[in-house]
Amino acid sequence: MSMKISSTRLPLLRTAVALAIAAAGSAAMAADPPSFTFDPAAAGLTGDSVTANNILISDYSKVTFTSATTFTETGYLVMTGFQSATDPKITVPGLGMYVMFTASGTTVGTDPTAAGTVATFNSLTYTLYGYNDVGTATFGFDAGGNAVETAAGEKVLATGSLISGGGSTLPDPTTGKFYAFAGASLNFDIDATNAGFFAAPNPFYDIALTTFANTPDTVTPFEGGFYITQGGGKISFQQVSAVPEPETYALMLAGLGAVGFVARRRQRS
Repeated sequence: MSMKISSTRLPLLRTAVALAIAAAGSAAMAADPPSFTFDPAAAGLTGDSVTANNILISDYSKVTFTSATTFTETGYLVMTGFQSATDPKITVPGLGMYVMFTASGTTVGTDPTAAGTVATFNSLTYTLYGYNDVGTATFGFDAGGNAVETAAGEKVLATGSLISGGGSTLPDPTTGKFYAFAGASLNFDIDATNAGFFAAPNPFYDIALTTFANTPDTVTPFEGGFYITQGGGKISFQQVSAVPEPETYALMLAGLGAVGFVARRRQRS
């Protein structure tokens, strides 16, 4: 059943979206994430050494609702550059990096085109790879919905698993799609073979923090789930002692979903 949203009620939803994007962005930059230095040559990779505060990433994900209350997610987070406190986009020609991950969890709502949803991750595992980028690597999903990539000569840089995290969606009445947000704190375990890649600090951080704010143009719904293609996000790092409340991301994202739910209920009234 379709529903027409009046022009007097659209500002409420737009305000909710703006607040959600601002919250997700501020979480990524909270308290000025500490800087790090990567040295590709130390792992036998091409590219100059780089010092930054965030890894900029493009999100390629498939979310599948496996029941009325559960979901799975799989895909790639592909490095597009770096960001420092003084430079919004730093590129390192020749260096490729990506994360391959799988996740599962619980959800309230499984039709994000109709109403806001809130998700909580129960599990998430990932591997961070580095490779020599010659401009031919692609990432995405095949016709069967399987995650595929064409990078070559990858080296495992780090692995990890979930500490806490979640996601939410907000419907967009102008496109019939939705905004999708996510965030998580993760253990960050460096692969000993390529430990030199993580030049500073030494010892390196042991927590990775991720946030995503994906706009409707990156979302493709399908029966029972949706794809995100070239969504936007960031990865930063912290020491475990500097992350007193790892569930902050899940709570923040649940709040965003609640904002969307309230906005939707008001539109129907």
